[in-house]
Amino acid sequence: MADGEKTVLDASLEVFRAHGMTTIFGNPGSNELPFLAGLGDDFRFVLGLHEQAVVGMAEGYARATGAPALVNLHAASGSGNGMGALTNAHYGHVPLVVLAGQQVRRTVGQETMLASVDASTLPAPLVKYSHEPLSALDVPRTLSQAVLEAATQPSGPVYVSVPLDDWDQSALPDDALLAQRSVATAGTMSTSLLRELTDVLDGAQNPALVLGPQVDAAAVADPTVYEDAMVLAERLNASVFVAPSPTRCPFPTTHPNFEGVLVPGIKSVRDRLAGHDVVLVIGAATFRYHRWEPANYLEPGTEVIQITQDPREATRAPFGRAVVADTATALADLAAATTDRGPRRGDRGSRVVTAPPRSELGMSGTEVLAVLNDHVDDSVVYVNETTTLDLDYLERIVIDRPGMYHFPASGGLGFGLPVAVGLAIGDPEKTIVATVGDGSANYGLTALYTAAQLGTKTIFVIVNNSGYGALSGFAERMGVPGTPGLTLGTIDFVSLAQGYGVPARRTTTREEFETAYREALRADGPVLIDAVVLGVDGRPTA
Repeated sequence: MADGEKTVLDASLEVFRAHGMTTIFGNPGSNELPFLAGLGDDFRFVLGLHEQAVVGMAEGYARATGAPALVNLHAASGSGNGMGALTNAHYGHVPLVVLAGQQVRRTVGQETMLASVDASTLPAPLVKYSHEPLSALDVPRTLSQAVLEAATQPSGPVYVSVPLDDWDQSALPDDALLAQRSVATAGTMSTSLLRELTDVLDGAQNPALVLGPQVDAAAVADPTVYEDAMVLAERLNASVFVAPSPTRCPFPTTHPNFEGVLVPGIKSVRDRLAGHDVVLVIGAATFRYHRWEPANYLEPGTEVIQITQDPREATRAPFGRAVVADTATALADLAAATTDRGPRRGDRGSRVVTAPPRSELGMSGTEVLAVLNDHVDDSVVYVNETTTLDLDYLERIVIDRPGMYHFPASGGLGFGLPVAVGLAIGDPEKTIVATVGDGSANYGLTALYTAAQLGTKTIFVIVNNSGYGALSGFAERMGVPGTPGLTLGTIDFVSLAQGYGVPARRTTTREEFETAYREALRADGPVLIDAVVLGVDGRPTA
């Protein structure tokens, strides 16, 4: 290689710099060493102790920044370890660029140790784009494509496998052009389509809005999206629901038009939407059900119109009319075009978030939420991985800012602790409060190490009912009580947290928890609270 000639690694790092992707989340392996050793001083490597936590932290970082996050995984084994977290990133439309190491190119076909045969097929179908370049010369261009694919709507994770001996090969002179690349999308509705939808909404007798995570994600970048959502609801005098299994909160919970979260079952959604003749679903799938409730999807006379940025969400829906368009632009256009029906249901912020009753037997999970709400302020961002409280969360806590609430988009456990750490890294001015079930916590516990090493402003609340509470509830509803494996017994989360370097304490009453939470809010670094709560049967667990 001639003096001054750039390597594939040099050209690839220029691509990442051009997109501001100089923070890398990873757990290193031998295949990745040539890449990591060549990073410049302007790159920051965030070490995670397990790949599932690594992917989760990157998801939190991308949620906080609104930009693609860079992940470095170890060949097939490390990629496999991260797949559980990748399910959440995929269905949450979170832009991640997953860069996996590969064995020396000429030895892959021999299936040598740590070779990943057919590497590009490994993460399917959880990524938008997956590739192992056919030549070292194509690595920089492939990484440029990966970044742009991840960020282009519908955003999501992508995967690139690179053999370890590619990095020191000579780059193409034209690779300098890659750093200048950009992709813009313009998903504006046509004038005729806007007029048609406006006529339908104006003609509705009892319209409803169902808002999804694309609204909140857009509002993080542009807060006027929240304003447009409120204006549209007010002008139509529409009931506003959050789409089932919300990964974010797309509408202020204190707004008088807000009527809560749709329960993720066919019958539950149908019954809740009954009486609404036109239902406009914006920024969500229709619908991502969870509970199996066999029933007809809709009551007769209910018309559903869906606006989404994801063509696959549009095509796979079993009912309704779908429009693929930019969520933020569609909201703004409809808010301006619909007819104002006049009287409001009340002033913005007038809806009261109700506090749950106190239990005499101990602290309930909803009382944990009440304590959090007693101390809510503009500096707090919530992460929720307590499935037993998923429907209560947005009913019990004031959520009135974009990016204030985060929940896993799929069933991949281990979301809460890593995502909280990633959010704190991406937005260090905020205090990240993560409520995590004791069952879920075990999947992402190693994220506590990273939190301690970086001193992140995170409060981890283990909502501890000594078992898989959500599964116990499902077992009762499904008529299969007595299912084995749903109780955990006592796990010493305080000692585990302290072992990773995070201060921790255990609480068994609401008073103890409130004291511990107030102290945690004043702390400069991470704190864990093991909050013992009543079981799903309302009885003490410890």
